[in-house]
Amino acid sequence: MDSAPPAVSLSSDVSIESDTSAAISAAQKQKELEQFPRTKLAHLPTPLEYCPRLSKALNGVNIYIKRDDCTGLATGGNKARKLEWLMAEAIEQGAEYVMTQGATQSNHCRQTAAAAAKLGLKCHILLEERVKGDADYNENGNVMLDDLFGASREKRGPNLDMAAELEAVAEEYRKKGHKVYVIPGGGSNPTGALGYVNCAYELVQQIEELGISVDHICHATGSTGTQAGLVTGLKACGSTIPLLGYGVRFAKDIQESKVFTLAKATAEKIGMPDCVDASDVVVDSEYVGPGYGTPAEGTIEAIRIFAELEGLLLDPVYSAKGAAGLIDYCRKGNFKPGENVVFLHTGGAVALHGYLQYFQK
Repeated sequence: MDSAPPAVSLSSDVSIESDTSAAISAAQKQKELEQFPRTKLAHLPTPLEYCPRLSKALNGVNIYIKRDDCTGLATGGNKARKLEWLMAEAIEQGAEYVMTQGATQSNHCRQTAAAAAKLGLKCHILLEERVKGDADYNENGNVMLDDLFGASREKRGPNLDMAAELEAVAEEYRKKGHKVYVIPGGGSNPTGALGYVNCAYELVQQIEELGISVDHICHATGSTGTQAGLVTGLKACGSTIPLLGYGVRFAKDIQESKVFTLAKATAEKIGMPDCVDASDVVVDSEYVGPGYGTPAEGTIEAIRIFAELEGLLLDPVYSAKGAAGLIDYCRKGNFKPGENVVFLHTGGAVALHGYLQYFQK
């Protein structure tokens, strides 16, 4: 982990005690997760990195990046954490195939295909045409890697019930005698969300090791598993750090409802059914732009700012829309100078190769 910025002080003795208590609890609760099957796929813990040039450019808000773009599996990204638990469950159930679905440039499908290759399972994916794209969008980036990892794939048009489409295909394979394990889009169910319960425990301990008091944690939120796991983990270990998800697809009320539903199920799974309240789930969907998978002006600006100031690559579908929210919050004063803000980088830079038209000079 990079060192903290100069003259960072904790806000009070109360916050010191609270942070320390949460960190101790997080370490204990990490051990409790060992009751669930898990296969190691990710390089953990990922770094918590202070970004001095970005902090200076964003009005003196101290920006830390939780580097989940460095999870290792197939160029990294947040899905590696979820897949550790999902693939273990697939193996435990004797699966021959894993099947999942996502948009054409799905980071989740790419990492699922890689995990299957690593573990000797077959992978079949359904790619939804949520965005009308050019040749780069349809064949480059994540799609090319899906093929390299040996996954078979089918295309689907927009606005279908992709969960139903996936289950129908899985049932066809089962009728042929194949054992199929279905992974929902984004790996977002209570099993997958365990990856981000674990991430919350990991992050709380890293914050304690740095000796800082964090005022906000924020990230991009899409299929809900990352935010649901994080909020469950934070609340389960007693952390009081506010969590904010920047929506990349759905309106605020819809996304908050989806996240809370999964968070409740995840909390039930870890044996703490009452630890998350609806008020703990906060989403801002003002940075979606024209729609899912279509970059806004702020999306492209965020990609360039992170690249030019910190050498960090964002993706145009998820992390850059979250970063656009972070940047705007710093500029508007929602995040104040001197505050410590953690931005969870969910990875996905491979998708940049599907969006070349947005970066031509």
